[in-house]
Amino acid sequence: MSEPSATPQQAPDSRSTAMIVTLGLIATLSGLLIVLVYEWTKPRIEHNRQVMIERAIFDVVPGATQRRDYVIEEDGRRVRIYLGFDDQGELRGIAAEGAALGYQDVIRLLYGYNPACECITGVRVLQLSETPGLGDKIITDQRFQQNFDALDVSLNATGQALANPITVVRQGGKEQPWQIDGISGATISVEAVGRALRESSEWLLPRLHPRLDEIKTLNAEDAEIAEGNE
Repeated sequence: MSEPSATPQQAPDSRSTAMIVTLGLIATLSGLLIVLVYEWTKPRIEHNRQVMIERAIFDVVPGATQRRDYVIEEDGRRVRIYLGFDDQGELRGIAAEGAALGYQDVIRLLYGYNPACECITGVRVLQLSETPGLGDKIITDQRFQQNFDALDVSLNATGQALANPITVVRQGGKEQPWQIDGISGATISVEAVGRALRESSEWLLPRLHPRLDEIKTLNAEDAEIAEGNE
């Protein structure tokens, strides 16, 4: 009696090659889908971001009802700021963005600046991924928000730097107008807010002040205006 013929076995190398090809195709398709989704949602994300910024401008610049975009380019850096005007075309303040790494992700914010008092007049968080009930207190804690009613960011005698860099102190330890009174249990998030404001204002304000006379003339008649009630 003849022996039954053995079933050919696929070589191990062939199985490995097939698996690698399959995984490669899956990875390629996944990457393609991610790119397509990103490109598809990018315009909507940017639109939503602009809407959020426009609403926040009139929160952080008291008295402003109209706005104009303005760009400062220097030292290889390009920074967009937002000029807030009242109904009479008078400059009421300037809004700018800042960002710093928090506990889980980057915290992005918009802050208002009043050249008359050389102070920050409000802060609104644009992006936050911090722990609910802890890090998000930088939004919900009214006492913390009061830090930004008139946070001192005046320049030194030369106009080249802040006279007193913004610093964060422990809760209840604020003694100077350039200090941010912290929140117990949200230290990292508070430090991120302080760092975002300090880094942005240290670069922006020395470059902004020499342009103030020009900026004040950019009223509603020759500006790209966004009404505050839109």
